[in-house]
Amino acid sequence: MSMEIKIAIAKIDKQGNGSSGDTVEVTERPNGGISIVLADGQIDHRPSKAISTLVSHRVIDHISEGVRDGASIRAAAGRIFAEHEGRVQANLCVVSADLQTDTIIVSRNNPIPVFLISEETVDCLSSDSEPIGARLDVTPTIVELPIRADMALVVFSDGIYNAGRHNQQSMDVCMTIEAFIEEQEPTAKEIAEFLLNRAIRLDDGQPRDDMSIIVLQVSGRPMDAIRRMNISVPLS
Repeated sequence: MSMEIKIAIAKIDKQGNGSSGDTVEVTERPNGGISIVLADGQIDHRPSKAISTLVSHRVIDHISEGVRDGASIRAAAGRIFAEHEGRVQANLCVVSADLQTDTIIVSRNNPIPVFLISEETVDCLSSDSEPIGARLDVTPTIVELPIRADMALVVFSDGIYNAGRHNQQSMDVCMTIEAFIEEQEPTAKEIAEFLLNRAIRLDDGQPRDDMSIIVLQVSGRPMDAIRRMNISVPLS
């Protein structure tokens, strides 16, 4: 059966902050497919766009050279630790649709779980995972899933996952997604926009942290063979 991969990315900066500490990068895989990297960097325990960009670029560079995702992350983690002597760290998540193996690969160095939508249910892909940068021998937690129609993966930064916690109104992610998909078949963009707007409302309309969300959706209804990418960036 023919299938189509759709990716939606939605971001908003912390209220009053000029630039986001989150970085999202997308690259085509040399043997077919696509990879998306989400990094959230810190230096001396302060948010750092420079670190998240550095980490994401190094992981992307390795993947684009044909290195497997886990090895790409380990190489980037070792180099970051060697260069910065443990002063920096980054939460990192890489989601890849690998057309060579027909699998979705989810690699995490991030305590925030990834959520899998399948057959109108939502599963939390969670396990112990630590950021890169604080020590040398850090490895990612990896889950590999067969690509199948009508599945989707939802990846958050901690700004969305922790939204509303300052006033005890945090989001139950599984219940929120299940309620949204119960009576409709939303697109990847609709899922991303809904969850981002819900998180902003939980923070009383003023995001208390940078917020990023990625939705990778597999559809069984491709329109044609054309590859498309749509990007919208607001200018102040």
